[in-house]
Amino acid sequence: MILKSVALSHFRNYDDLYMEFDKGTNILYGDNAQGKTNVLESIYVSGTTKSHKGSKDRELIQFGQEEAHIRTIVEKGGLDYQIDMHLKKNKSKGIAINRMPIKRASELFGILNIVFFSPEDLNIIKNGPSERRRFLDVELCQLDKIYLYNLTKYNKVLNQRNRLLKDISFRPELLDTLAVWDMQLIEYGRKIIRTRKEFVEELNGIVYEIHKKISGNKEELVLKYEPDVLEENLEQELARCREKDLKFGQTSVGPHRDDLCFMIQEIDVRKFGSQGQQRSCALSLKLSEIELVKKSIRETPVLILDDVLSELDSNRQNFLLNSIHDIQTVITCTGLDEFVRNRFEINKIFKVVSGTVEAKNSL
Repeated sequence: MILKSVALSHFRNYDDLYMEFDKGTNILYGDNAQGKTNVLESIYVSGTTKSHKGSKDRELIQFGQEEAHIRTIVEKGGLDYQIDMHLKKNKSKGIAINRMPIKRASELFGILNIVFFSPEDLNIIKNGPSERRRFLDVELCQLDKIYLYNLTKYNKVLNQRNRLLKDISFRPELLDTLAVWDMQLIEYGRKIIRTRKEFVEELNGIVYEIHKKISGNKEELVLKYEPDVLEENLEQELARCREKDLKFGQTSVGPHRDDLCFMIQEIDVRKFGSQGQQRSCALSLKLSEIELVKKSIRETPVLILDDVLSELDSNRQNFLLNSIHDIQTVITCTGLDEFVRNRFEINKIFKVVSGTVEAKNSL
């Protein structure tokens, strides 16, 4: 899988932009707040339909404009795919693949697989459970369209059930309809729990080996999936918590409350790990993500590193750079010193200044 080019029109701080990427390492450098991350964001939107920052479509459109356009060319399996995204302020986005409009986002998934690594990802271990659930969901949605369908359905049912729980306090006659939403929540919830469990088991084998290398064979990292409720107990627990749910107006059990635990020698790294250990675990997790995508789709994903190197010490920088030499990578940074120091091979360099990008030939 190769990202060949990106063309932007009225996206964030770019009027018009066209960039061609090398199949090796591409570096965008420049001062802060010039638009480097915006380029990466456009690539991520092309692959997943969503911003990695959680921004709404209207926030991605250049100030003073009504719509934005992203065109991405991707080579996969010897074929070129053109992905067009029309972002509109007050309407849902339009998506086309090879000029053919698509109705569902799931039709896009799998064409451009992306592993995105930003400084925020280094905090995935110490932040709350929602960050770790998001990691599971983002990965699984890219790799498994059935999971995407089940998760979308589950979230819709969960929102409807929560709305109904609040409405029942004003309209008690609606209580009889709660069972309908309960059955759907159980159906999709069980599927999500099962898929997450299998995913974590598969990820475990990969992350264990990578973390041993990062730590110089000193640490053994084990991931543990912590479901809020076991698959077989979901129906029973939902019934048990019904009174509590009615009292507080929200669903208190289900996979929307799951977590992922990181253990090193029986120590919970989330609570008791040092900052260095937490960052090593986050790095191991991201590198194992690459291997898992390779294994699942038999294609190499595009790796995006958003100013991550400045947050890592020299040992972790070296390990990361040595791990990505055979994968197409797009990196942003403020300077090129780290790469010169590590004698890292750079295939293409872009200088970013105030919404303009200039390709450079060499260091």
